[in-house]
Amino acid sequence: MPTIFDVAAAAGVSHQTVSRVLNGDEKVRQHNRERVLEAVAALDYRPHAAARALARRRSGVLGVLSSDADLFGPASISRAFAAEAATAGYTVTSLAVGPAADAVGAAVEALLLQQVQALVLVSPSDSLADAVRRLVPNAVPVLSTAGRGRGAGAASVDQHAGGALATGHLVAAGRRRIGHLAGPAEWWDAREREAGWRDALAAAGLEPGPVVVGDWTAASGAAAASAFADAGCDAVFSANDTMAIGLLHELAALGRSVPGDVAVVGHDDIPESRFLIPALSSVRQDHAALGARLMAAVAALLDAAPAADAAPLVPQLVARASG
Repeated sequence: MPTIFDVAAAAGVSHQTVSRVLNGDEKVRQHNRERVLEAVAALDYRPHAAARALARRRSGVLGVLSSDADLFGPASISRAFAAEAATAGYTVTSLAVGPAADAVGAAVEALLLQQVQALVLVSPSDSLADAVRRLVPNAVPVLSTAGRGRGAGAASVDQHAGGALATGHLVAAGRRRIGHLAGPAEWWDAREREAGWRDALAAAGLEPGPVVVGDWTAASGAAAASAFADAGCDAVFSANDTMAIGLLHELAALGRSVPGDVAVVGHDDIPESRFLIPALSSVRQDHAALGARLMAAVAALLDAAPAADAAPLVPQLVARASG
């Protein structure tokens, strides 16, 4: 089904111009109007709902976009934000999208059709954040959990501090060859956690161990185990707990004891972490507090409320048996 962005591309104009034509704005230049209407006819685009959505001002609906709703962190943040929004009298529509441009465009239009008053990006990949910048009208505020400077506002957890906490804990335990099981490089969270790992090692006067890039899944963690074992690592910081679970499993299969031969610390402190054998040390983020911060930032933008605290939330290390 064609979207308003398809019409804009076919007509060679912005999607805002398409919206103005569909809403009967007489100030649109005639040649642009004709190109838009020709594109609408050629694509058999059904414009009425989209036009009304873009024209409406206040709907009580907030949109959430994330790069992967199956991951513990994004899912927990989205739920916490939705709960805070409900308390404030808003309805939330949450969508998860992959990196494909057409999927992002369709998701953005779906939210515009619901007349969202603001859009929140939860743990967005670079491709998602960049697409939203291009596609979302300036009139719709955009907030992000990916640090400061993305969109109209932000509320975040200090991911750099999380990586540094995990690595500093391993250093304090006497580990000297510390590798990193990283998340995908296009995720801001993954880059910040890796930077924290590097900086903590530098502060301790240690050379970085090997970096193996995973995809947030347990399977990718398992696939990385042999690289760390072959490199003689005595510790690994994993950018999330799910990858750490796969790593623990495969280290055992390789005959490496945890934490005797290799200490492991994860990130996110998923509920299952304390039930593993050995129980997984991890970095805990306060998702409920982040949800409240996000809603406070939305309120500040929409309702002239006091500005939300922009300082990143500080995570905590939860030490268990794995290292």
